[in-house]
Parts: sequence; C-alpha cells; structure tokens
Amino acid sequence: MRPIWHQLDSRIEAHIFVSFLAYCLHTTLRNLARGAANGLTSGAIIEKVAAIQMIDVHLPATDGRHIILSRYTEPEQDLALLLAHLALSLPKQSPPRVYAADAPVV
Repeated sequence: MRPIWHQLDSRIEAHIFVSFLAYCLHTTLRNLARGAANGLTSGAIIEKVAAIQMIDVHLPATDGRHIILSRYTEPEQDLALLLAHLALSLPKQSPPRVYAADAPVV
C-alpha cells in the first residue's frame, strides 16, 4: 500500500480502497484454498488464473456494421480442476455488440 504518491484526497482514498480490495481478494483466496486445495497459496492461485485471457474479435459485416465478440479463453484442464475444487466458475460469455456503420468502433 505504501508509498502513496497521490496529492488529492480523492486519489489517496481510491488508492487505499483498491489496496483493501486486493487484500480482501488475497484473504478470500487463502481461505478458499485452505478448505479445498490445501497447500496452494493465494499467489499461486492468482498466477494460475492469470492464464485466462480476454480477447475482442472484430467482425466487419457486409452492410458496414461491426460486430465485436468479447471472449475469454477456455481454461486448461488443470485450471478447470482447480476452479471446480474452489467452487468457482467463470461467467457466461457476453453477447455480441453491434455498432452501426457511422459509429466509432471502441
């Protein structure tokens, strides 16, 4: 959490809040690992989950529109087994986004 280089109070509070959220994630993963995957640290779990990547597939349509599919990669077998032991699941893939021909593609 230290050092804090922010000058504005709102940024300092945001920094502390994000640090607290990271601590909560670390503690929650440690407690989950104690019950289901004894011997794994929260850092090891985060390292394994970091293999999942989010990608955007851009598809131009013939009428000038753009279709964007945001997809995450499927976890490998060992990661899927770890997620199952921790009783965690990935969210459903998001629906496609369609942009008009004159709209900027984000």
